[in-house]
Amino acid sequence: MANKVKSKIKSARIITASKGMRDILPADQPFWQKIRDEAHEIAGIYNFKRIDTPILESADLFERPLGEASEVVQKQMFVLSTKGGDRLALRPEGTAGIARAYIQHGLSHLGQPLKLFYIGPMFRYERPQAGRARQFHQAGFEIFTSEDDPIYDAQIVLACLRTLEAMKIKNLHIHVNSIGCRTCRPVYRKKLVDYYKGKKVCADCVSRLKINPLRVLDCKDEICQPIIKEAPIFVDSLCHTCRKHLRAALEYMEELALPYVLNHHLVRGFDYYNRTVFEIFAEGYEGALAAGGRYDYLVEMLGGRATSAVGGAIGIERAIEVMKIQNVNLSSRTRPKVFFVHIGDLAKKRGLTIMEQLIAGGIDVIESLGKESLKSQLKVADKHSSPLSLIFGQQEAFEGSIIIRDMKTGAQETVPLKKMIEAIKRKLR
Repeated sequence: MANKVKSKIKSARIITASKGMRDILPADQPFWQKIRDEAHEIAGIYNFKRIDTPILESADLFERPLGEASEVVQKQMFVLSTKGGDRLALRPEGTAGIARAYIQHGLSHLGQPLKLFYIGPMFRYERPQAGRARQFHQAGFEIFTSEDDPIYDAQIVLACLRTLEAMKIKNLHIHVNSIGCRTCRPVYRKKLVDYYKGKKVCADCVSRLKINPLRVLDCKDEICQPIIKEAPIFVDSLCHTCRKHLRAALEYMEELALPYVLNHHLVRGFDYYNRTVFEIFAEGYEGALAAGGRYDYLVEMLGGRATSAVGGAIGIERAIEVMKIQNVNLSSRTRPKVFFVHIGDLAKKRGLTIMEQLIAGGIDVIESLGKESLKSQLKVADKHSSPLSLIFGQQEAFEGSIIIRDMKTGAQETVPLKKMIEAIKRKLR
């Protein structure tokens, strides 16, 4: 019987992470912590307040503002039905959920401009590849205002850029464009459709030209790339107000000495965008590290009052990939950690209190309480490069003392527990 059980255990299938879902292992945690720390730091400097929205939202929240022709709605949303018949979606992006929260909780009462910041996971049914996964993470900035002042466009770009710079990513440059408003966009749309007539494009672009022609400019298919390069540019079709808005936004960026270029064929993949759109790249890396733009119609589209807004988000996985490519040094000053060694059950039990005293005294401590022998514990101490080991055995427990061992020289000193913290700090200095 026992042999049958063992056979079943051996033949059990090993369960791995779902396709496109990745574990963040200890070796990568310093990169993630760096990004979290810097994003929070930049958010504080520029007065953005933290907001967290649910991972699951009504599917309709994304289907309407993102647009039927968007890649996300057509192919990439994870949609599920509850037992009660509700259609929910794992959020594919952060802005729509924040706009929903802005309306639902009446956040306009907090005053305007209202600056919000978020960081968390998003989900899209992507084909897993470099820089893309089905669960990915973004850090984003959003500004809701009573006026569509282009200075806020520049502030969002600035917040995204400064965050990437704080991650020590070098050679960043910004692509900027305007995709107009409800007044001038139809004019450009007609020009674009007329230009594409008779041209051989991919199957997706055939559909896009019928539903939302602007999406053809976002196509990545090789057959469409030469056509996109010769397509009409949006700036030529902008109305006076949109042209003025773009000029002012660029002037603010110039005032800040931001490294931007005007990319006439840049569009964003969602329908809620209008006027200024942007993407931030690192030299030598293909994908955008950050992107966003203005979305003056989104709040109204979701049932709220007409509200001007602009936002941008940083792709955390992509930023980490570039940090690794550029060999970003994450070393920082950390306090050395002493290693606590116990010998015997009594010492093991008393050791918990001693370690709490060390922590309270400002001394970081590592332990391996599951190991019993002195030799095996000192090996662990070596692996952690601990400068000092604290050896606490039965005799020390009765005498109220502890042995401090220098891991480089092997020199040892026995001190009373009452003077332990003072002696350790002296040695660490």
